[in-house]
Amino acid sequence: MPPRNAPVHSVMRGARRARQRGYTYLLLLFAVAAMGLLTGIAAESWTTLAQREREAELLFVGNQYREALRRYDEALPGTDLRGPARLEDLLRDPRFPDTRRYLRQLYADPVTGRFDWVLVREGGRIVGLHSRSTQAPLKSDGFLARDNALRGGKTYADWLFGRGAISPASTSASTGAASAGTGAADSPNGLTR
Repeated sequence: MPPRNAPVHSVMRGARRARQRGYTYLLLLFAVAAMGLLTGIAAESWTTLAQREREAELLFVGNQYREALRRYDEALPGTDLRGPARLEDLLRDPRFPDTRRYLRQLYADPVTGRFDWVLVREGGRIVGLHSRSTQAPLKSDGFLARDNALRGGKTYADWLFGRGAISPASTSASTGAASAGTGAADSPNGLTR
């Protein structure tokens, strides 16, 4: 309560200032809420963009392996040995005395970030691979003709990369490190030499 001898105009000025502070505070609260909302939207679209990039990289890497497996098979036509015994055989084909490479390097799974591919085998030989990730892909249609088999996959693990028609029943849980059975601890990336 203002003192009795206070001028009337100073009392009204103080009340007006208090009301203005209330509006400023309310405006500040709305601004903070709007900034939080915009930050959330930006973070969500950044996450989606990052997943799209990993997905595009998975398609690239998967097709590198698919092409390497095809070239490995075509190097010795008419033989029963289809597909390498280990992924490392794509780096240097042991069937030839000279160096034949079908891949420049072994690629990690872009979705998991590790060398933990699930290898698809037929007769003990690698005919394809797929990601271990159970994350749902953003892309489900609109693939290039070579990737039409990936259409409708519910998870990245459904995206099989390999030669010809690969049946999911032939998928094994082995990884690049387990493909030869020894030497996994000797290699820094968990792969055998």
